[in-house]
Amino acid sequence: KIHSVAGKIAAAGGLMTRRPFRAPHHLTSQVALIGGGQSPSPGEVSLAHNGVLFLDELPEFGRSVLEVLRQPLEERRVVVSRARYSVEYPANFILVAAMNPCPCGYYNHPARECVCSPGTVHRYMGRISGPLMDRIDLHVEVTPVAPAELAAAAPGEPSAAIRERVVRARGMQAERFRNLPGVHTNAMMNSAMLAEYCRLDAASAALLERAMERLALSARAYDRIRRVARTIADLAGRGRIGASDVAEAINYRSLDRGGWGQ
Repeated sequence: KIHSVAGKIAAAGGLMTRRPFRAPHHLTSQVALIGGGQSPSPGEVSLAHNGVLFLDELPEFGRSVLEVLRQPLEERRVVVSRARYSVEYPANFILVAAMNPCPCGYYNHPARECVCSPGTVHRYMGRISGPLMDRIDLHVEVTPVAPAELAAAAPGEPSAAIRERVVRARGMQAERFRNLPGVHTNAMMNSAMLAEYCRLDAASAALLERAMERLALSARAYDRIRRVARTIADLAGRGRIGASDVAEAINYRSLDRGGWGQ
């Protein structure tokens, strides 16, 4: 329906059979990303509904463009209000973003020297606000791969095995939320559900408290760490969250508070 309203389905296309993958350019406007316009139309966040929205070179997007992502990431919907109309579009998507560590791309590189000044690195990271970073569950630094490792091409874990583990974890979540209409995954839990399904033992709670103080994390990051820890435990087939699950979830908050470049 969304793609049909936006005129993205050809006359002979019929129903969509694959989840959408949208990758807008970093020069995309705020209206194109969020929706609206003189004749209201869904934006990229709604065209990615039930699929993936991929933003490459994240800091190159305009600051105002990135800030409009806050509502859909939190509420999984977009409300566009103008003088002549007010419309609501669904926007339940997985956000995947990629960026360089600095303008030259070599900050923290093991073999090449970064030519950016500390102030330049901070300004580059500052293009992404703290509130937006709060809403991104996983921050993963991908280090360079040596040519010898690329040439070796050692076989990794097969995708089929990973899929089986994910399906098993999703089955656990489906059973957990079977009596809660509209809730299907850990990411959809509210505060009350977190208190019920993400209880921490004394060791895990103490670890998270120390991380909150040391990293100056927000209350939103606190909740997201618990959700991620719950998912890590699900993937491992554990019914209870352990200290190792919380520690791994904390490691995924490395870019939260502007520590990059220090």
